[in-house]
Amino acid sequence: MDTHETLPQIISVDDHTVEPPEVWQDRLPAKYRDTGPRIVRAPVKRMTFVGGKFAPEMGAPGDDGPLADWWVYEDLHRPLTRLDTAVGCSRDEIRLEGITYEQMRPGSFSVPERLADMDVNHVQSALCFPTFPRFCGQTFTEAKDRELGLLGVRAYNDWMVEEWCGPQSRGRLIPLTLIPLWDPELAAAEVRRNAARGVRAVCFSEIPPHLGLPGIHTDHWDPFLRACDETGTVVAMHIGSSSRMPSTSADAPPAVGSTITFANCCFSMVDWLMSGKFDRFPNLRIMYAEGQIGWIPYILERADIVWQENRAWGGVAEKVLRPPSELFADHVYGCFFDDAFGLKNLDAIGVGNVLYETDYPHSDSTWPRSRQVAEEQMGHLPADVVERLVRGNAIELLGLTGEGLWGASAPEG
Repeated sequence: MDTHETLPQIISVDDHTVEPPEVWQDRLPAKYRDTGPRIVRAPVKRMTFVGGKFAPEMGAPGDDGPLADWWVYEDLHRPLTRLDTAVGCSRDEIRLEGITYEQMRPGSFSVPERLADMDVNHVQSALCFPTFPRFCGQTFTEAKDRELGLLGVRAYNDWMVEEWCGPQSRGRLIPLTLIPLWDPELAAAEVRRNAARGVRAVCFSEIPPHLGLPGIHTDHWDPFLRACDETGTVVAMHIGSSSRMPSTSADAPPAVGSTITFANCCFSMVDWLMSGKFDRFPNLRIMYAEGQIGWIPYILERADIVWQENRAWGGVAEKVLRPPSELFADHVYGCFFDDAFGLKNLDAIGVGNVLYETDYPHSDSTWPRSRQVAEEQMGHLPADVVERLVRGNAIELLGLTGEGLWGASAPEG
């Protein structure tokens, strides 16, 4: 990029929202308000994150321990933590600890403050993943009451479309919805319901069997995938959307998992490339949020070799009709926020298959320096390539206006 060029405004395809306390209480039928998701302020008795497993324990009123705001839903007690929203804190202040809404940056949960923080960060528009539902709605999938779970999914989607991405966002917040993962027909119906109001992206699990669900090599998910194919809805998979972050042992410190967070994306992408789904659903598009991109070239090289040399016994000869690298070029998008190595090998990935993100408000976020990070890492690239990475590809993939904004009146398909 010419140093005299101005970096185009960023469209981030992976930010996060911390849901306000009233999202479900305002939308669920009265009979569910005592069992549906609600916020309770209580002490943190203990909390660990070892071997990729998060284990918090809520204290009783009057117990010793720092206070936090907890999501309570059926038997689930889940605190808000500093890792949910770390922007504005120094690196040495970012610890695994419970917090309250007053202790987080307001842009985490408030639209006006979010837009202001986007302005500071040279971000025009942003697609936001959930927090309490987890990255693909696992919270509702694991719940006992399926009727309440479905209502919870729909309530979140209504809040996402009508409030978070409503008129006050001025088209700058792009909706990303959930599905009831336990029923592919219900999932398809929810995709179509939201596509009819302009939604073009839906959360899904990177590795469904880790959630106790069928894998994508079966036909179980076909109703859901058909709905995405027919409505132009992108399947968005965030690291951790299988509820199992990569780790090496039960006693491995979080730094191990944080270093290899891309691994699930790697495994998942190979799954999709070897599944035959892209030949069956030619309009299907998938994206990997927060997976970075530097690992992609070798995986494509290896997948092509396996497809060519081992397909007679590898179980793909009849269903994977083109080299995996060609399928990747037409159907898969990698997302990054800090990957200088990947950008140096962009020609082996494909300019059209890369999207930019800022990860606000998480601890890995480049906020408020996303513009500077992009300029430093993309300085060797032509201006037209930079424009595609930081906004052009996202506009095309998510069906945004030419100005990079979302409009609920976008046509279906």
